[in-house]
Parts: sequence; C-alpha cells; structure tokens
Amino acid sequence: VQLQASGGGLVQAGGSLRLSCAASGRTAGSDVMGWFRQAPGREREFVAALRLSREWTLYGDSMKGRFAISGDNAKKTIYLQMNTLKPDDTAAYYCAASGLLSAFQSAYDYWGQGTQVTVSS
Repeated sequence: VQLQASGGGLVQAGGSLRLSCAASGRTAGSDVMGWFRQAPGREREFVAALRLSREWTLYGDSMKGRFAISGDNAKKTIYLQMNTLKPDDTAAYYCAASGLLSAFQSAYDYWGQGTQVTVSS
C-alpha cells in the first residue's frame, strides 16, 4: 500500500487547511486510514482515523471539534479538515493505513510521507 498525502502549507492562526491522503496498491485489508502528527521535539501523536467502509471515526484527545476526518471509499482517500488552527498545531502530519481502527501507531502497517503544516501567530 502506498500513501500519498498532500495539502499542507503555511497558514495564519485562526485559518483552515484541508489535508488529503490517497491510498494505492493492495489496499484490501487496510480499510482504516488515519492521521498522526509530530512536532519538533515531541512524540508523534494520534489525530484521527476512519474506517472507510463503515465511516466509523476515532479522534485523539482534544482533536474533535476543530478537526474533522472524512473519506471517499471508492477513491481510497481520506481528508482532514482543520479549522481554527493554532501555532501548537504546527507539525508534520502523517497518513497511515491499518486493518484496525486504533489510536496506536503500532496498529498501522503503512505510512506515507509527512506533509508539513505551519501555523503562524
């Protein structure tokens, strides 16, 4: 499974961004796609995940409310709508795929490259 993330960039505090991640290859069995983020000097943390076939969602602590995950099962693509962004949201955002709907990194078998989100104050 190959994952291609896009949509990162530079935005002012209070602004919005929408990230996308498209899966290709042998995606059967990797029905869950999710987002993690890692800021410099900090551990990677779970943002949100989605089981594409069921539209079941899971959010990390404090993520729900400003962030919303959605997806298109036919396109094997997920989206992360991020609103009211704060400087603390600055991080590399990674897309990952799994057969389990989980907040744990170890559950994810496939990872894409990070897309950088920078929020200026």
